[in-house]
Amino acid sequence: MRRSRRVLCRLTMTMTLLALAAATARPTALAGPPGEADILTPRPGPAPAIRGPKAYGCRPGHPFLHRIPCTGRRPIRFSAEGLPAGLTLDADTGVISGRAPSAPGTFAVVLSASSEHGRSTRPLRIVVGDTLALTPPMGWNDWYTWTDRITDARMRSAADILIGTGMADFGYEYINIDDCWMVRPGSSDPELGGPARDDAGAMRPNGRFPDMKALTDSIHARGLKAGLYTSPGRTTCAGFAGSYEHEEVDARKYAEWGFDFLKYDWCSYTDVAGGSDRAHLVKPYALMGGLVGRLDRDIVFNLCQYGMGNVWEWGGDVGGQCWRTTGDVGLEKADHLPGFYRVGLSNAAHARNAAPGRWNDPDYLLIGVVGKEHCGLTANEEHSYMSMWSLMAAPLFYSGDMEKLDAFTLSVLCNAEVIDVDQDPLGIQARVVRKSESDLVLAKPLEDGSIAVGLFNLGEEPRELAVSWAELKLSGEHRVRDLWRQKDLGTARESYSARVDRHGVMLVRLAGPRA
Repeated sequence: MRRSRRVLCRLTMTMTLLALAAATARPTALAGPPGEADILTPRPGPAPAIRGPKAYGCRPGHPFLHRIPCTGRRPIRFSAEGLPAGLTLDADTGVISGRAPSAPGTFAVVLSASSEHGRSTRPLRIVVGDTLALTPPMGWNDWYTWTDRITDARMRSAADILIGTGMADFGYEYINIDDCWMVRPGSSDPELGGPARDDAGAMRPNGRFPDMKALTDSIHARGLKAGLYTSPGRTTCAGFAGSYEHEEVDARKYAEWGFDFLKYDWCSYTDVAGGSDRAHLVKPYALMGGLVGRLDRDIVFNLCQYGMGNVWEWGGDVGGQCWRTTGDVGLEKADHLPGFYRVGLSNAAHARNAAPGRWNDPDYLLIGVVGKEHCGLTANEEHSYMSMWSLMAAPLFYSGDMEKLDAFTLSVLCNAEVIDVDQDPLGIQARVVRKSESDLVLAKPLEDGSIAVGLFNLGEEPRELAVSWAELKLSGEHRVRDLWRQKDLGTARESYSARVDRHGVMLVRLAGPRA
């Protein structure tokens, strides 16, 4: 099974896109890619509006970097009340940097952003301790677009685009390199071949990445964070050098280079694991998780091993902050529904295992242009995809083509009220309220006492969907807000219903008198 997965992982993006194209060979609600008419998200206004997480975890004495997400017309001036000693704020860029306090503690910070168009404030709770990723990490990963064609220049370009398109203003902050940055053993290509390790035994990048430290410095200079990928096996999924028997020297090198995120992909470790019981499945992740946790750097650790051994039950105990619960979403076959539904429903089953700093990861967001073509999803399906991931408190990593982002794709990725559901600091993953062949209802409690509810139409025709207060364990009158359209819909008692298009979603926030 693992060997088959490794073969699949080595498929080119063309094969993945062919699979996606085949998945769309069914009746569709739209002809071609979604356009301006399908945009539901209102455009942000010129006034500053601070976005992003309300809770931020860091370890004592470690380097600290956080760019305050904020929409609005620049220039904007930033300020912060209650910032702990050791941290400074650049008033022009909104980047907080320095070193975290040396002792554990919680700091209640109030962020402010002002311009000629208005002023915005937002609380940020900085928690110095042992828990990272108090809210699900957000960013971009290159894999589904660039695969084995990724380069230093393309990573830098993605960082520029994350800023330039405004994605960073909604909380997307990681720029992550996936597979194929290392040397490929036995390659005759001068860019990819050569010694896999330096004189100290540490991993060497291939010729497409001439200076990893300069790359991360460039990303950090924008207030963003940098991520990296490797495998505990001898080789990665694509056949590049892995970390087997060099884990400690590699971990130190990743920190020395300045990386903030590590994706650790099982791949060829099957060949050296020695068994398939839970102890063997845990071993490589416990080893690297322990090493990463002792570095003088906060590195979010992502366990990419496809849900083996019920990783959601132990991933946080070995130092992980998020873990893949299924196979690759881009390789998931479609039936009457696109493959992301099957992945999402599988991930949804593990809601009780999610918590701040411990996130179930159903893989990347594949909307818009992925590789060379449109992903093949309808507008309804793209809204459903983002809604489902946000309700499940999933890490939000886009893996489409950053150079081909259009207004519709950005409107799906960058809806502040939908992202707030994902980033809610209470950290509860939505539970499945109801699931049938024709519909799905997910409900997620939020920190302010309200509840986010997604009504998903899984059928082939528009239909009326309803959810009762008894199913949601609510009572009394609740205010209803349409999160995609950012519009109040009035109040409801005992139940809520809405007409939902084919493969579409109605994502609402239900708030009682106190929320």
